Amino acid sequence: MTDASYRFTHAITRRPAASITRGLRAVDTGSPDLAVMQAHHADYIAALRSTGATVVELPPLDNYPDSVFVEDTALCLPQGAVIMRPGAPSRLGEAAEMAPHLAALYADIRPITGAGSYIEGGDILVTETEILVGRSARTNAVGIAEMTSLVAPWGHKVREVMTPPGVLHFKTDCSLLDGDTILSTERLAASGCFRDYRVIHTAPGEEAAANSIRFNDLVLVPAGFPATRDRITAAGFGVREIGNSECAKLDGGMSCLSLRFSPPAR
Repeated sequence: MTDASYRFTHAITRRPAASITRGLRAVDTGSPDLAVMQAHHADYIAALRSTGATVVELPPLDNYPDSVFVEDTALCLPQGAVIMRPGAPSRLGEAAEMAPHLAALYADIRPITGAGSYIEGGDILVTETEILVGRSARTNAVGIAEMTSLVAPWGHKVREVMTPPGVLHFKTDCSLLDGDTILSTERLAASGCFRDYRVIHTAPGEEAAANSIRFNDLVLVPAGFPATRDRITAAGFGVREIGNSECAKLDGGMSCLSLRFSPPAR
C-alpha cells in the first residue's frame, strides 16, 4: 500500500470573491462575512503550506459566487486530471476556468463532456485501492459512468455508492484519514459502504466535522467540534483546526477549498 491518496506535493486554491454572498446554500442560515472567510481561507492555505506543499492561489472569480470551492471542478490523480461537469448550472463555467491551470501541471487532461453527465469532486473519495463516487443531487449515474471510463486506462477502479438523502455531497459525510481509515458520520457508515475500512465516527451532533482532509502529516478539521477532534487525535493523527463558520453557511468544508495532488514529472 502506498500513501498517494493523502500525501501531496501540490494544492490549488481560489480566493473567495465578493460575490460569495450569493453562493448556493441548501438552507439559508445567513450570508457569509467575506472578511472572516478570507481570514479562515488564509489560515487554511498556511496549514497546507506548513506541510511543505506548493500551494497555488488563484484570484477570485466574481462571476462565479461558489468558485472558492475548487474541489468540485476536477479530480486530480497521479496519472492525470479529469475536468468535472458540475451539477449546479451556475457552476458549470468553473471547471473551464480551472482546466488551464491543471494543464500547466499535467500532460494528460480528460474532460467530462457528455451533455447528460453531471459529476462534482465533492462526491469523490479516493483511497489507496479504489475511487468511491457518491450519487447525489449534483452527481448522476451517467457522470459516474463517464468518469469511470476515463480513469480505467490509468488503472483505477471506481465504486458507485449512494450519498444519504438530504446530504449535498458524499464527502460532506466522510473523509480519508489514511490508507485504511475513514472518518464518517454514523448515517453514512450504516450503509456499509466502508465495510473494508476502519471507521472513526463523528461524535453525535458533530456530523459537520466529517468533512475534514488528511494532507501529508496533518488532518485539517473544521473548528468547533471538540469531541470529534479528540477522537481523531486519540487515533494517532496530527490535527489542525481551521475556522469554517462562513463556508459552512454555503455547505462548504475543508475538502471543498482545495485540489490536492502530486503531478507526474514532465
